[in-house]
Amino acid sequence: MGVMPSLSPAEVAELRAAFPYFNAPPREDGRTVAYLDAAATSQRPGAVLDAERVFLETANSAVHRGTSGAVGAATAAFEGARAAVASFVGASTPEQIVWAENATDALNIVALGIGEANLGLGVAGSERYRLGAGDEILITEAEHHANLIPWQRLAVKTGATLRYIPVREDGTWTLDDAREALSSRTRIFAFAHVSNVTGYVAPVAELAELARAVGAITVLDACQSVPHIPVDFEALGVDFAAFSGHKMLGPNGIGVLYGRPEALEALPPSRTGGSAITRVTMETAEFMPPPLRFEPGTQPVSQVVGLGAAVAFSEAVGMQRAAAREHELVTRLVEGILATPGLRLLGSADPAQRVALAAVSVDGLHAHDVGQFLDEQGVLVRVGHHCAQPLHRALGITSSTRASVHLTTTEDEVDRFLDALRGAQRYFGVEVAA
Repeated sequence: MGVMPSLSPAEVAELRAAFPYFNAPPREDGRTVAYLDAAATSQRPGAVLDAERVFLETANSAVHRGTSGAVGAATAAFEGARAAVASFVGASTPEQIVWAENATDALNIVALGIGEANLGLGVAGSERYRLGAGDEILITEAEHHANLIPWQRLAVKTGATLRYIPVREDGTWTLDDAREALSSRTRIFAFAHVSNVTGYVAPVAELAELARAVGAITVLDACQSVPHIPVDFEALGVDFAAFSGHKMLGPNGIGVLYGRPEALEALPPSRTGGSAITRVTMETAEFMPPPLRFEPGTQPVSQVVGLGAAVAFSEAVGMQRAAAREHELVTRLVEGILATPGLRLLGSADPAQRVALAAVSVDGLHAHDVGQFLDEQGVLVRVGHHCAQPLHRALGITSSTRASVHLTTTEDEVDRFLDALRGAQRYFGVEVAA
């Protein structure tokens, strides 16, 4: 099979026309905006905005509550989106998809659920999640706080030990590093598919196999992978995975937890209430099977419908073609950074080792100053520690400037970012050694 062709300039222009944000008039200073912050939140195509609005205007109703035709239609749209998302990420059944508030919430569903199992509040099969002294939870030093703090707290609750894989000088880690860290004591292995700072792409299938060999479950932060590359969680072999709607052209307020059927069946709910139960007495409660077990209360129905539309939009473009396009842009980004004295690229210098983003440290300048200068040039990026303080600390810096691309990004926007970085160096009078 040949290499999947990238998107042509004409196709990119057509895609951009489908996004109201990119058709907005210039700012008051006359500058058009170069949006390079998709890793924080992506813009939404009109089809997604329309899907959510039309649902609210014409079909808004409670789901899974009542027997009216309106409820049935709303429930069908709600569950249809679940099926679409399941297919998009390689789940074999829609029941493997749990709705959450966001990816952070999805990761907490797992960590808090395991905590419940260790408080004697488990369900059938929850013994697999028992933790105690001598057991280990393994993460990496590169994790987003959302995939770090829940495991810190779970370790304290259960008496397990939290261990981490240190990053190397460029902020990445390897399969060999993981192989050395995993042991028969490892019960949970949590890591990001793609780092939100270095763009490093973890070898997920191999890591999941290593974890399985020692009896550990794998929890994958897929926030920066699902929006940018084809993903098949079942083929990757992970037990759980989490991602957000707002990073993949969808609405805010909706996240996704994927789980293997056996893993979800054995996980107790950490949030309880209506709709998640089968029988309640004044003393006890019995719970629905997944995914409804993890979805108590009123659900974000219109956001779910919008996420289904975002999946349809991405599938129409083709994730392989989108990935090929973004690889071209990241290559241009990395090469421009490496060609500019005074810029330190975080992560591998090989564009093939990263997805969708590049973060830099500018010698002699604080990232906030850089970000302010870029904003004045109409270049929108993310500055700060990107919710990854330990990683920045390991790299010897407190913050960085991150540019991230999406399928609508143009070469001109990448070049504007690079030019603006050089402009910041000149503006602040930073001496750069050639």
